[in-house]
Amino acid sequence: MTLSSEAQKLVVVTGASTGMGASTARELARRGFHVLAGVRRDADAIRATGVEPVILDITEPEQVEALAARVAADSRTLHALVNNAGVQVNAPVEALPMAEWRRVFEVNLFGHIAVTQALLPELLRTKGRVINISSIGGKYVMATYGAYAGAKFALEAVSDSLRREVAPLGVQVVVVEPGGVRTEIAARGIATANDLAARMTPEQDRRYGDLVRANNRLMASGTASGMTADAAAQVIVKAVTTRRPRPRYTAGRDAALIMRLGRLLSDRTLDRILAANLRRHYPKGAIA
Repeated sequence: MTLSSEAQKLVVVTGASTGMGASTARELARRGFHVLAGVRRDADAIRATGVEPVILDITEPEQVEALAARVAADSRTLHALVNNAGVQVNAPVEALPMAEWRRVFEVNLFGHIAVTQALLPELLRTKGRVINISSIGGKYVMATYGAYAGAKFALEAVSDSLRREVAPLGVQVVVVEPGGVRTEIAARGIATANDLAARMTPEQDRRYGDLVRANNRLMASGTASGMTADAAAQVIVKAVTTRRPRPRYTAGRDAALIMRLGRLLSDRTLDRILAANLRRHYPKGAIA
């Protein structure tokens, strides 16, 4: 069941230039919402009826403040904030420079908190909702996903805390956990992983080079067979529009399967399954 009078309501979607964010913005606009679509550059702006591009780097306080001012100046009700912006960075824990660790957490965690803090007073007034786009990696983590999944694990925890804080005040908090999705973020993640691998020391390359290459192949394979951005957007839109949304939604069959397995299997058994799956992607002759 969906909400009525959508035309009188605003939804903010961050990271809306491509992929799930763009698809979500378009679908919400199609359903009658007025969408403030956060993009980092005007060249990335979506051109669609009901979608209003807003320049927004969630790590820039001035841009976050400008977004809050734009929302406050609108006569329409702020119905939802969709925290979707993100970057994917994959590298072994030992080999990822601390500056990259901090960048990943700035974008995938602290930026979302900043936007949420800025818009929460309005959401409390309108009894709206916060939709945090996490990942299956926010629950179960493969090798080289330490920084990305670490930020997503933290986002899951923040979402749980926020949900319990604001539920008595009428605000709903929902987490969406996609698996493999055919978006540009995966291709950019592979390119970033290759760049970081090229900067590893010879000793680190001996330890992790084949692992990184295998993981890139697995990521490419999983992305190619994953759900489309439009399909993932349907799950996000459900979280936005359903009157009584669940605290969590998975998106994609792979996400649902891993969630079920994770609840049933021990850590060691899950380690062996993930290692066996990755082993198929190692370069020929490499020792996994």
